[in-house]
Amino acid sequence: KAAAHTYFAKELDELTLAEAAILAAIPQSPTRFDLVKNAEEVCTVTVAEGGECPPAKIQLVVPDTAEIVVRRDYVLDQMKTRSPLSGAKHTVDEYEKAKSEPVVLARQLGVRWLAPHFVWQVRRELASILCPDVTVDECRDIDTGGYRVTTTLDWKMQTTTEKWVFAAARAPNLSDTKTRLKNLKIPARDWGWLVNLRGKNLHNGAAAILDYRTGEILAYAGSASYTATGTKKFQPQWDVLSDGWRQPGSSIKPLNYAIGIEDRTMTAATMFMDVTTDFGGKFIPTQADKKERGPVRLRSALQFSLNIPSIKAGVMNGLDHFYKRSRDFGVAYIPGSVPVVSMGIGTLEVHPIDLLGAYGAIADGGQLMPRTTILKVTKADGTVIWPDTAVKRKPTKVISPQAAYIVTDILKGNTDPKVNPFWGEWAIYDNGVRRPAAYKTGTTNENRDVHAYGYLAPPKDPKAPALAVGVWMGNSNNDPNTDTLSLKSSAPLWSRILTEASKGMPIADFRQPKGLVTVAVDAITGLKPGPFSTRTVKELFIDGTEPTQSDDLRRTVDIDAASGLLWQDGCVGPRKTVGALDFSQVEAAFPRWQKADNAWVRRAAKGPGVGGGLKGTATQYFYGDGFYPFGRTWGGIFAPSGTCPLAPPPSVAPCANPFGLFCPSPPVEPGPGGSPKPGRTPKP
Repeated sequence: KAAAHTYFAKELDELTLAEAAILAAIPQSPTRFDLVKNAEEVCTVTVAEGGECPPAKIQLVVPDTAEIVVRRDYVLDQMKTRSPLSGAKHTVDEYEKAKSEPVVLARQLGVRWLAPHFVWQVRRELASILCPDVTVDECRDIDTGGYRVTTTLDWKMQTTTEKWVFAAARAPNLSDTKTRLKNLKIPARDWGWLVNLRGKNLHNGAAAILDYRTGEILAYAGSASYTATGTKKFQPQWDVLSDGWRQPGSSIKPLNYAIGIEDRTMTAATMFMDVTTDFGGKFIPTQADKKERGPVRLRSALQFSLNIPSIKAGVMNGLDHFYKRSRDFGVAYIPGSVPVVSMGIGTLEVHPIDLLGAYGAIADGGQLMPRTTILKVTKADGTVIWPDTAVKRKPTKVISPQAAYIVTDILKGNTDPKVNPFWGEWAIYDNGVRRPAAYKTGTTNENRDVHAYGYLAPPKDPKAPALAVGVWMGNSNNDPNTDTLSLKSSAPLWSRILTEASKGMPIADFRQPKGLVTVAVDAITGLKPGPFSTRTVKELFIDGTEPTQSDDLRRTVDIDAASGLLWQDGCVGPRKTVGALDFSQVEAAFPRWQKADNAWVRRAAKGPGVGGGLKGTATQYFYGDGFYPFGRTWGGIFAPSGTCPLAPPPSVAPCANPFGLFCPSPPVEPGPGGSPKPGRTPKP
């Protein structure tokens, strides 16, 4: 009777045959077959793109394909011949007709949950504690056991997260955006980037806050709003963080490089060629701005999110090894995935919450702490059944503290405007003081997914939370957005959540572990500075991995100082020895890469802005857009392509005798018809 009231707003004797059958079908699995849980919001009127359906025009409809509807039809089939209570009350045709009746629910006025997406995660974890051998839908003890559950949720951080996710993902798509932002108490200084998201086809967002030292989830918003009216692009009850499979894009790059640094096959100074390359299978990726920056060190490649170096790093790691080791960070890939070349730029779908955990592992010195939403579970009499005091939760070491710190130190530069003025725009501040923080963004193909993940340095107080924040934005149905990169969407969202969540906390900096050394290297090659190095930088290395080889990118070339061309015997001179760039063997172990490098050299020798290659990409000094930390150069000059002209043969010396004595006779010039023409006789 209660179910009839709740689901259909009817008395028992008012139910249709189909409604009675579906209620009879529910008790086999009350959680899995819950009608509200299985229902979808359907708008009965046409709504403009991006608009919201009027609440009065929304119906809750359970799809015909839902398990509970299939079971209803099974019950109706059984009732035809096995229903002693109904007897001959219904005909066979009535049973068949009942199976085609849509399941439309009455308007629900149930209890409003706080942090609803988080609650579902708590239920999922509680099922693993109470019923480890069955699914969450089959664990009846969750609803009937009378347990008291203490969760990890920080309500202040939860409201902060929900507010900012709604402001970024929903408010720009609704009428009177600025009024909604004002009602949310969003500072006016943030209205600009939020209003600019209007019309960008970004309709949903999700975010979470993690204490990476304990694994405790402090805030969790699986979509931009749980109770709002949904559309195809905005499905509010779908938990993107834990249930959605999303391409991580460039946010996978820190794991890729961390694996190579840990394996000692690369360092933060390793040089990659950022050159448009055919990686096989018609896979010819480019940077978003269609520029090729030539030689870049790993640190710069990661900080400025260059795509081609990360693809090359993945290949150098070994695709199978990269795939396996990234799973050690707690990242699960969509079932059926296999390692592919493009995984270096995040084309394999993952759960965003797993990626947040992976960043937390890097933040915590390479230790991955299991995530949890539950602190304690007690019986009604107060008996603690979880956690088990005999089994302590322990982290898993995935990389060394040294490798983790190097990656952190690189990503830390992304919140320092002096190091990275583009990503640094979204640094974390507290009362005008910049907090040390590390983060990385990710934008996927066609901008279908935009991410941002990062963390603060761990506080000195071991009981204080060490915060990591992860953000996703996009559309529930995977539609591409309109030319909106992460730096204009997910990055500011990440920054604002972490800024507000950490406000007032003591400011800490990242602490360097033992086992690292700082060495000066060539700013371009990352090797020991050579005689022709144009600039050096200080770089961090795991002790024993610092470069021992001198810079050999610049080979000795003799040029003619007057013409600037290659010198040869007989040039006017003077002869000058210079170090000319030689990229002819930098990636010789990969012939296809080297071929692309050689083509780039021919363009780069003409200077920046020269287009061509496989995708018409243009040469560009690192980084560009007015920011050239290592100068407007690729590290030196290219060898001249031509040879200087030889000096002309010496002319006849003038007569030194002013009276013409003993001077040689002047040459005789041919006259008309070939006859000799007497030369002029000089006068005394």
